[in-house]
Parts: sequence; structure tokens; C-alpha cells
Amino acid sequence: MKKGIIVYQSKYGATKKYAEWLQNMTDFCCIEVSKAMVDEVAQYETIIFCGGIYASGIAGLVFLKKNIEKFKNKKMAILCVGASPYDESAFAEIKEHNLTGDLKNIPLFYGRGAWNESKMKFMDRTLCKMLQKSVAKKDPSTYEPWMKALMCAKGQNCDWTDKKYLIPLLKYLEN
Repeated sequence: MKKGIIVYQSKYGATKKYAEWLQNMTDFCCIEVSKAMVDEVAQYETIIFCGGIYASGIAGLVFLKKNIEKFKNKKMAILCVGASPYDESAFAEIKEHNLTGDLKNIPLFYGRGAWNESKMKFMDRTLCKMLQKSVAKKDPSTYEPWMKALMCAKGQNCDWTDKKYLIPLLKYLEN
């Protein structure tokens, strides 16, 4: 049986960056979801899934959901990557929304990503601008953490990726 593999889906590069950092720190294999073969992934003792957060869903998580039976006896973890600063209640909502059924007990970790409107696809950029307009109508003192981050990042290129976000996941892997 092989040691470990990192399976990731990255839309704009922040999740890929975390997956590559994890690969360097663990010597695990690393592969994009689109290239992952279920039977090959099932040969590993440890599976780490990494995906970006979009509209409160974790990108590519369907790969785990569809194939969880083949991964039942594996050590697993999920790293979700988002543009907002870490917030306990928002993280709990992401967990509740995404980790259902057989995924419920898989440990979930968070890494802060990046923001670059010029790299966004038209639809993503349009949705973000609509959301920014909606949030701008609110009283800034009532903003939730994600709203503050959204408004601060408007029109800017921001990269909040940091290896420090991987420390809890690495500690989990040591046990």
C-alpha cells in the first residue's frame, strides 16, 4: 500500500499552491481531480482532498462523495480554501453544508486563498460585483467577516495564502 496522495481541484491557483506545498512537506503524490483515477487513489493509505470554496460549496468534493465506499478504511482529510478570513461560524456552516452522510466525520481544515478579479471568469466576476453592490447597501458596522473581506478586496489583487494554514492538517497527519 502506498503512503499518501493529495487530490485537488483549483480554479484560480490558490488551492493548487496549497496542494503543492503539502506535497513538498509530506512527499505525498499530488494529482488534480480531473486526472485522478479512483482505483489508483484507493491504493493509498492517506487521502487529502483540497478544494476551493465557491458559493459555500467545496469544488470537486463530488469526487469523494461518489467514491467514498472505496476510501472507507483510509485516513482522510479535507482542506478547503477560501478568500475570506477564518471565521468559526462560517467554517461550521461550510462543514455542515458539505460534509454530509459518509463524509461527516472526515476532518476539515481551512486555508485562506487569494483574490484577483482580473483572473476571474466572466460569470464569477459578474456574481462578485453583484454581491459587492448588495453588500455595499448595508451598514458596514453590520458586516460579517466575509462581507468585510469582499469589500476590502474589491478591485485589488490579494494573496493570503500562507503555509501556516497547513500546520493543523500536518499535525493531524502525524497521529
